[in-house]
Amino acid sequence: MRLKTLHKSVISLAVAGLCVAFSAQAGTQKEEKLSASVRSMMQRAVSDQAAPKLAFSSQQEAQLWLDEMSQRLAKRMPDANYRFDFLSTVHYEATRAGLDPHLVLGLIEVESGFRKYAISKSGARGFMQVMPFWTKAIGAKDQNLFHLRTNLRYGCTILRHYLGQEKGDLYRALGRYNGSLGKPEYPNMVKAAWHKHWTKPQRDTERRTS
Repeated sequence: MRLKTLHKSVISLAVAGLCVAFSAQAGTQKEEKLSASVRSMMQRAVSDQAAPKLAFSSQQEAQLWLDEMSQRLAKRMPDANYRFDFLSTVHYEATRAGLDPHLVLGLIEVESGFRKYAISKSGARGFMQVMPFWTKAIGAKDQNLFHLRTNLRYGCTILRHYLGQEKGDLYRALGRYNGSLGKPEYPNMVKAAWHKHWTKPQRDTERRTS
């Protein structure tokens, strides 16, 4: 009996350790000194108030994408209207920042599990687990990082910034985003989520010929 109890205790401690390790991964971007030009560029990026507009070649293509991604997200976001708003905002903000929306969906899955009000132990907030110091650095202190568009705007702008720093190296940029530069675990997790759950849907014509 004692051996069984000890065995269960060891397993429980191991599981707890894994949970702590995972929670510590989310949203630990490092505060850094930004050059005046970079700060100005990022400030413009987060302050733009242009109305969101989906970047598709046709309304049919846009509807196909939204329908497909909405089905994939339904278990995590039961409200259909909210899913539409969320996916439309992800696509707009990612495309606006020069990012693949499917990559951003993979990152959100890993960072917050699509939980709007997620808060990490380090204080990162929202879908993309943005650290609060960013609002002081490139925005306004009173900006709400739990607001859908604000959170995605910051998250995409920050990832784009890191991609620029790393000359397009996605693995290193993701490492910076997570605060684990040089370690493969986080970039591999994002890539796995991206390619397993959020690959681009095929068009109807492609489906018919496959």
